[in-house]
Amino acid sequence: MKHFLRMLFQVCLYFYCKFLWRCLKFVMRKLTGRCELQRICYSTKPGASRTMKIETSLRDSKSKLLQTSVSVHPDAIEKTIEDIMELKKINPDINPQLGISLQACLLQIVGYRNLIADVEKLRREPYDSDNPQHEEMLLKLWKFLKPNTPLESRISKQWCEIGFQGDDPKTDFRGMGLLGLYNLQYFAERDAAAAQQVLSDSLHPKCRDVTKEEISKFSKAEWEKKRMDKAIGYSFAIVGINITDLAYNLLVSGALKTHFYNIAPEAPTLSHFQQTFCYLMHEFHKFWIEEDPMDIMEFNRVREKFRKRIIRQLQNPDMALCPHFAASEGLINM
Repeated sequence: MKHFLRMLFQVCLYFYCKFLWRCLKFVMRKLTGRCELQRICYSTKPGASRTMKIETSLRDSKSKLLQTSVSVHPDAIEKTIEDIMELKKINPDINPQLGISLQACLLQIVGYRNLIADVEKLRREPYDSDNPQHEEMLLKLWKFLKPNTPLESRISKQWCEIGFQGDDPKTDFRGMGLLGLYNLQYFAERDAAAAQQVLSDSLHPKCRDVTKEEISKFSKAEWEKKRMDKAIGYSFAIVGINITDLAYNLLVSGALKTHFYNIAPEAPTLSHFQQTFCYLMHEFHKFWIEEDPMDIMEFNRVREKFRKRIIRQLQNPDMALCPHFAASEGLINM
């Protein structure tokens, strides 16, 4: 009975708040002479703050036109803006800035939705060793990461040198499909110096300081072995595929909206996603070193802690994960 009453109370509270919110919107419209979309565009700076408010307003509207505007085809955005202006009885000649601002927001909203579809398509496409394009990408990955070391054969233990688990990397792409390879190649090609440095670091164990308490627990030989087993090291390619999974889940959950709405003046693209992957690889590498794990068995713990830190950062509406890709200042400020 208590559970039923609690649910009834929550339902009543929801409808009360919804009714109250609609009344408040009506009053604000009468007082300001502007609809909610106008108030958002005129009082909120461009970027994630504005676009996310516009997106919420459109989705929560009782108008079918406004609800569906967030999922229209990009080519239909201009016509959709015209229909919204007509529905809201807004004169575009008197309010030209509103149309421009709404168009920029809708391009981002629709673009984010389309980006999810593009990324999902790559994730679902399995690596095919009989596909020449797939094979070419894989061989390029080796060339970019190991430019001075020829690959002796397609099936080779050399793949372990860049962090794959066995003689044939195709088996490691099962979780993320072709998306993992796309991201790794992008990082190795577009940020070659950094990728090679991260790879080099991942291959070399580091020694850590010894405490008296730790020395007393082991013999000298045992400690030296344990000391050298203390690794900065991890499997570069496998970690890259794991970070691809992290980036994918941040995208699908909507957490990356803050970042993309702040860096992409219009529709976010696959390149924006891959740039974000490069950033996450950089940051995870630094985070791994800071966390100073005892061994690779702590990978899941470190990855989860890193994920939570990124999500906290993305809760800031002004957040752009990659400052050098930030485009907020270039957004149309209307």
